[in-house]
Amino acid sequence: MSFLRPVRAFIQKETVLSAAILLAFLSLFLVPPDAGYLSYVDWGTLSMLFSLMAVMKGFQKAGLFQFLGGSLLGRVSGSRGMMLALVLLPFVSSMVVTNDVALITFVPFALVVLKMAGQEKRLVPVVVLQTVAANLGSMLTPMGNPQNLYLYTRSEMGFFDLVRIHLPYAALALAGLLAAVFCYKREPAASVTVRSGFRPSRTLALSGIGFAVCLLGIFDLLPPVLIAAVFLAFLLFTDRPLLKSVDFGLLGTFVAFFIFIGNIGRVEPFRQLLQSVIAGHEALVAVLASQVVSNVPAALLLSGFSDNWPELMVGCNIGGLGTLIASMASLISYKMVAKDFPELKGRYFRAFTLYNLAFLAAMLALWAVLRG
Repeated sequence: MSFLRPVRAFIQKETVLSAAILLAFLSLFLVPPDAGYLSYVDWGTLSMLFSLMAVMKGFQKAGLFQFLGGSLLGRVSGSRGMMLALVLLPFVSSMVVTNDVALITFVPFALVVLKMAGQEKRLVPVVVLQTVAANLGSMLTPMGNPQNLYLYTRSEMGFFDLVRIHLPYAALALAGLLAAVFCYKREPAASVTVRSGFRPSRTLALSGIGFAVCLLGIFDLLPPVLIAAVFLAFLLFTDRPLLKSVDFGLLGTFVAFFIFIGNIGRVEPFRQLLQSVIAGHEALVAVLASQVVSNVPAALLLSGFSDNWPELMVGCNIGGLGTLIASMASLISYKMVAKDFPELKGRYFRAFTLYNLAFLAAMLALWAVLRG
C-alpha cells in the first residue's frame, strides 16, 4: 500500500532509531507518562552531541579534512606509505571529529586516491583498516564517539581520567594497525595529488571558534545546554543547510532510549534482574550486547543499571569491533564500498570480520591482563 512506503523507507534509513522508538513506545505500557519522564533525558549529553556534530559539519563544508589528508599524502611514497597514511588519518582524526565523521570523510578519499594510484587491489584492506582505526582511535577522547561522550558526561569523570583508561587500548590498536599495514608488500605507486577545494573561509573560522567553545563545555567551563542553544540560534539565522545536515536521527535515538531505559528502571523486577546480570561483568556484557544492538545503544542501556563507568566505557568501545553492526560507523564504510564496488561486498565482509575478530581478541586479552 502506498501510504506504507514512506514508513518503510524511514525504517530502512533509520533502523536503529525506529527500533528505539518502538521500544520506547512499548515501555509506555509499563510506566504511563508522568512528570518523571522529564528526568529521563540527559540534556547535557544531547546538547554536546548536537554542538559537536554541527562544528564537524562546518569543518567538512570548509574542506579542512580533505586538505589535511591531501597534505599528508603528498609526503609519502610507495604503496605501503600510502596505505599507512590512509589508515592513520581516521585513527588520529577520530579522536577529535568522531569516528563516523572520520569515515565519512576519509573512506571516499581513500577510494579516490587508490584508484588514481593504480592500487585498487588494496581497496578492501585499506577501508577495513580505516574502519578499525576510526572505531579504536575514537575511544581516546570524550568527543571521539557518541557512547564516550554520553558515559563521560554521566560519570562526571575527568578528561585525563578517560584518556588514562583508554590509552593502553589505543596504543595496542596503533601497534596492530602498523603491523597489519607492514604485512603488505611495498610496491611502487603512482604519485597522487588531491585537490581539496579548501581555502580559509568564514565557515572554517566560525567552526574553529565553535570547536573551542565545545571544549569549554567538555571541561565543564560552560553549560552544554547554553552552547547548544547559541549554536542552534546562530545556524537558524546564518546557515540552515548546515543545520539540516546534522544527524538528528542519532539525537532522536538517544531520546527514545532514554525513555525506554527510564521506564524499565522503574519496573523493579526488570531493574533487579538486569543489575544482577551486569554486576561484575560490565565490560563483557557491553561487548556482547554491542554485537547485536551496536555499541551506542548498548552504552545507553547498560548505563541505566551499572555505574562502573570505566568497565562500561572499555566494553562499549572495544565492543564496536566484531560484527558489522557492532558500531554504526562500520556500516558507513560498508555502504560506500558496496555502492561503488558491489562486486567486492563478499570479499569486504570476509576481510572485515577477520580483522575485527583479531583486533577484538587482542583488546579482550589486554583487558584481561589489565584487570588482573
